[in-house]
This record gives sequence, C-alpha cells and structure tokens, in this order.
Amino acid sequence: MPEGYLPIFIFLVGAILFPVVALLVLKLLRPSVPFDTKLEAYECGIKAASDSRGRYTVRFYIIAILFVIFDLETIFLYPWAVRYQVLGWFGVAEVAVFLAILIVGYIWAYKKGALEWV
Repeated sequence: MPEGYLPIFIFLVGAILFPVVALLVLKLLRPSVPFDTKLEAYECGIKAASDSRGRYTVRFYIIAILFVIFDLETIFLYPWAVRYQVLGWFGVAEVAVFLAILIVGYIWAYKKGALEWV
C-alpha cells in the first residue's frame, strides 16, 4: 500500500523544492546594489507628494466586497451551463431561483446605498 504513495511523495518534494531552489539561485544571480533612488517609495522620477499609506473611505471596501460576492455568485452559473441539457426544466427553475435571490440581494444593496460612490 505505501508504494502507491511514492509518486505522490516525489511530486510533493519536487513541488516544494522547485520554487525554493529557483528563489535561492535567483537571489545569488541578481544584482544587489541598493542606492537612495532605488530605495524610494516611487521610482517613476517624480518625488512622492505624501505618504503612500493614505486612508480610504469605507465605501471603497464595501463596493469591493460586494463586487467579489456578486462575482463569485455568478461563477456558480458555470456548472449549470455545462449540465444544462441534462438538467432540463428542473435546472432552469433552479437557476431562476438562484438569479432571483441574487437580484434581490443586489436591489437590497442598492436601496441601502451601498453602491453609491460619492
């Protein structure tokens, strides 16, 4: 039984060693000459006007989270589209309920003002 796990163990060792060895070799090969311009926050030639750790409004994070949520929910449509012919009308009803819940959530977020940028 343990001999069946040998290929998995070899693959695991290779998957761990490859990036570690590659990073070590590249660290030895890269030029490392730090100087003031290179150590600045921005290397575009323009001096930084302020600290890069500025504050963002909470609305930015809310919109980002809502985008991720709605985007991930629409990804669930892909398996349905793949099995569309097999599922038939039952699958259509399932997706209709799923999309109805998604739209209700979107309307709720819109009415709460979560999608207003200003």
